Amino acid sequence: MTGDTKMSMAGTDLFELSRGVLDVASKKVSLIEDITRRTKMLAMNALIEAARAGDAGRGFAVVANEVSEISTQVNSITKELRSEIVARVDHLTTTGSAMVQEMHGKRLADLSLNMIEIIDRNLYERSCDVRWWATDSAVVDCAVSPTEEARRHASHRLGVILESYTVYLDLWIADASGNVIANGRPDRYRHARGANVSDELWFRQAMATRDGGEFTVGDVARNNKLDDRVVATYATAIRQGGEANGAPVGVLGIFFDWEPQAAAVVQGVRLEENERERSRCLLLDARHRVIASSDGRGILSETVPLRRGGDAMGFYADPQGKLVGYALTPGYETYKGLGWYGVIVQDR
Repeated sequence: MTGDTKMSMAGTDLFELSRGVLDVASKKVSLIEDITRRTKMLAMNALIEAARAGDAGRGFAVVANEVSEISTQVNSITKELRSEIVARVDHLTTTGSAMVQEMHGKRLADLSLNMIEIIDRNLYERSCDVRWWATDSAVVDCAVSPTEEARRHASHRLGVILESYTVYLDLWIADASGNVIANGRPDRYRHARGANVSDELWFRQAMATRDGGEFTVGDVARNNKLDDRVVATYATAIRQGGEANGAPVGVLGIFFDWEPQAAAVVQGVRLEENERERSRCLLLDARHRVIASSDGRGILSETVPLRRGGDAMGFYADPQGKLVGYALTPGYETYKGLGWYGVIVQDR
């Protein structure tokens, strides 16, 4: 049994217990009220009979009046008891529901953190890949001396890499002027070679890296040279001699096939079956733009007005009454994260 099932059952049990207490108390109070009504009726009849008896019934009349007064007091106390029981049970139900919601909200935040941690670890590997492959002799030789033979050899080498690393769409080598001089899948992406990427932020930032340990990441975006597929672009400078402190001679750009990889993460969140249909699992970039969604909607076009109040992790109820759990990327190893969020929005 999962934590969410237990919380849901606890909430249901608490509600049923509260209503049960209220039902039992209401029935007992009703019985007391019925008894006081009958007692008062008997006292009234006793007063009538005492009046008929004249002087002989005076003492009995005093008792009857006292019984009537006691019945009135009991009836008043009973009404107060009913009102107080209802108020206490309502408070218990409200408090219990708030506790259950807090536990559930914290669970959504934990699941959101798990989502973004999976992505962080995945993208950490991408940052390792680009820095490693940029030192490959075929890549370095192609950037330094882009003869046709060097380009063919580099393209072949990149293709070999792509056969093993199926999470990439393509790998590009660009010279220092931003001209793509080789790619790993020239038959599939014919428009890549010869393209100029000097205006791309990832290229400019890669050329500006200080050493071989640094890399850059472009926004998740569509690439029109890769059949308009959504990619996460990682890049680093190719350096003279493949040395960490060598002068930049070009850039290696690698294009992570974002959509299927991200979809596997947001669709694989461990939700209960009874909550999956009313939940939307999201990855947001630093601008709160949707870059992955479990329902496939809003990717690169929707912005979520996330309210986090400066906290790296938490939950809240939005104006529509939906419960929102979120977590900011914590980064992984040398990958510091990009300010992305894991978010789960759930109807209640």
